[in-house]
Amino acid sequence: MKTDRRLWLKALAAVPLVAALPARADGLEAFRQRGRLRFAVYNDFPPYSMAGGKGIDADIARALAARLGLAPEVVGFNADEDMNDDLRNMVWKGHYLGAQPADVMMHVPVDPYLAKANDKVRIFGAYHREALALARRPERVRQAPNGSAAVALEVFTREKVGVETASLADAFLLGVLNGRLRENVVHFKTVAEAAQAALEGKIAAVMAPRAELEAALKGRGELVIDVVNFPELQTGSWPLGMAVKVEEQALADAVAAALAELKRDGTLTEIFRRHGISHTPA
Repeated sequence: MKTDRRLWLKALAAVPLVAALPARADGLEAFRQRGRLRFAVYNDFPPYSMAGGKGIDADIARALAARLGLAPEVVGFNADEDMNDDLRNMVWKGHYLGAQPADVMMHVPVDPYLAKANDKVRIFGAYHREALALARRPERVRQAPNGSAAVALEVFTREKVGVETASLADAFLLGVLNGRLRENVVHFKTVAEAAQAALEGKIAAVMAPRAELEAALKGRGELVIDVVNFPELQTGSWPLGMAVKVEEQALADAVAAALAELKRDGTLTEIFRRHGISHTPA
């Protein structure tokens, strides 16, 4: 499998970016002289980025660099308190402990409010739409999580549901139905740990982003995964994109053009498929 991936990436490197670079690409001269493009990805964030430069975000970064004729440099970083801190540390300023910012940061929500709050970065290039989902044991949670949360989640007044601590799912389940589910919301350090507990029957379900659930379950049939759809949930899905320094318009244009090529020729979908993850275009 590792050999297949190396051959696949080598093949990508040979494919030119066909007539996609904008006229303003002259601003890329500094990157061309350096010969490489530095991408930041989160540490320990399967399936998007893991140790050893593996993961969906890392593979997308390599494919983008190849289309631009540059060598990829993929660096991992630990998440800070919030996305604003991450953008400061890895895009426009650098970390106070000495970590240098990247040229491109992966896995940035393409959100107008986030963009407005961070005027030193340019957010662009949505490559996937992530969605909150529920992985459930169908013999214990029979209804798919659709319609009113008052009806669909009533089962969790009796059954236990797992969440990653301090996640969107955590905040939602603790507050919904006037807090009636609190006693049955079980907290885990990671989505993978919650999924394992569900597989062992210790809890009836797990709520988390779909890709993280798919990665944790690895096709196991004991649990059914459904995207949640509640009117009470303000943000059930969100587009994932990238960020560069606000002054790097030429770089953003070139990377966006390369991404468009990856979408058109099926490379982007293939990257998700290789990781066993459902790809939803943003």
